[in-house]
Amino acid sequence: MEKSTPKGTSSKESATAKGSITTNKSTTASTSSTPVKTIIFTLLFGIVASYFLSQSKQLAPLFNLTTKTLTRNLTTTATTSPTLNMTTPRTIQKVVAALSQSEGAGARVRRSIGTPALRNLSPFLMLDHFTISPGAGFPDHPHRGQETITYLLSGSVDHEDFAGNAGTIGPGDLQFMTAGRGIVHAEMPGKQKEGETQENVGMQLWVDLPKELKFCEPRYRDLKATEIPLAKSDDGKVTVKVISGESLGVESLKDLAYTPVWFLDITIAEGGSLFQKIPQGWNSFAYTLSGETEFSNGTGGRKPVPEYHTVVFGREETGEGVSLRNPVGSGGEARIILVAGMVLDQPVVQYGPFVLNTQDQVREALRDYQMGANGFERARGWRSEIGKSMA
Repeated sequence: MEKSTPKGTSSKESATAKGSITTNKSTTASTSSTPVKTIIFTLLFGIVASYFLSQSKQLAPLFNLTTKTLTRNLTTTATTSPTLNMTTPRTIQKVVAALSQSEGAGARVRRSIGTPALRNLSPFLMLDHFTISPGAGFPDHPHRGQETITYLLSGSVDHEDFAGNAGTIGPGDLQFMTAGRGIVHAEMPGKQKEGETQENVGMQLWVDLPKELKFCEPRYRDLKATEIPLAKSDDGKVTVKVISGESLGVESLKDLAYTPVWFLDITIAEGGSLFQKIPQGWNSFAYTLSGETEFSNGTGGRKPVPEYHTVVFGREETGEGVSLRNPVGSGGEARIILVAGMVLDQPVVQYGPFVLNTQDQVREALRDYQMGANGFERARGWRSEIGKSMA
C-alpha cells in the first residue's frame, strides 16, 4: 500500500523531495564511473568468483551440516523448553474432600471451596454439589457482589426473583446469575408428576465479581443443554461438554459470566486420557463427579482421586494445562467438572451471601437489605410464589 502525502505538504514540496532522491542517485553513479576503478573492481571480482567456484564442493557439505544442526537444535528447544511445551501439566496443590452438610431448608450439599480446608480460590468463592429432595430447597434469600453458576445434572429446579423473573432449568441446563448491587430470589425443586420422587442434583459455583462491577445491575443468562457444543477425542474415549471455554478444538458458544471462566464437563471412558489446556496465570480445579480419575502431578507421577473431591492445581508459568485419565481396569466411566478462572487481584470480605471488598461495604449491604435500599428496594414486602410452601 502506498503511503499518502502528509497533510500540509504541497504537491510542489512533494515533487522537490522526489527530485532530491533522483539527484542523489545521479551523484552516486557519477562517482563510481571512473575507468581505472572499474577495471580493478572487475579483476578482483573475477579472482574471488573463481576461488569460490573451486571450493563449492567442499563448502556445500559444510553448509548442509550447519543447516541440519541448526534445525535439530531448534527442534530440540521447541520440544524441551517449558515455555514452548504445550503438554506440560500443572502440579497438584491440594485435594479437598467435599463433605456432605445441610444447607438452605432441608437441602444437602457437598462443599469444598468455601470451607476451612479451602476458603476461596480467586475468583472462586464457593463450590456446592447439591441435592434437593422434594419438600426441601433454598427459599427467599439475598445476594450482593458475586455471580452464581448453577449446572443441573438431574431433575429440575425452579427459580424466581423480586424483579419478576422466573423459570425452570432441567438436566444439562445452566443458569448464570449476576447479583451485582443486589437481588433476592428463591431456588426450589421443580414440580414432579404424581408419584415421582426424583432428587434434583446439580453444581453451584460462586464467582467473585471485579470490584468495578460489584454494584452493576443484576441479570440472568440461561444456557440450555441443547446449546452446549460437544467435543470428542479421536479415539472416542473422551467427551467434553464445552460450557464455557475451549476443549479439543471446540469453543463454547456463549460468554456468560463477567469474570472470565472456563467450565467443562468431561466424561472419560476406561483407558481414555485428556490433556486440557488452561489459560496461563488462571486458577483451576477439578471436581470428581463419579469414578476414579488419575491426575498428573506435573513431576511425572500420577495421583488417583476418588469421586466427590476437588483437586486444586498450581498456576506455574511452565504448566500449560491439566493431564487426566481413566486407567484401564477402572471398571467404568469417570466424570469430572474442570473449571478455570482469571485471578482477581482484590481483597475478599464475605458475610454469607454478601461478597464485597471491605468490611464497611459488607455492613452497608446488611443495612441496605434490612432497609430495602440501594438495590434492595423491590425486596420490601416481596415473597416468592415458589418459596411460600417453606414459609
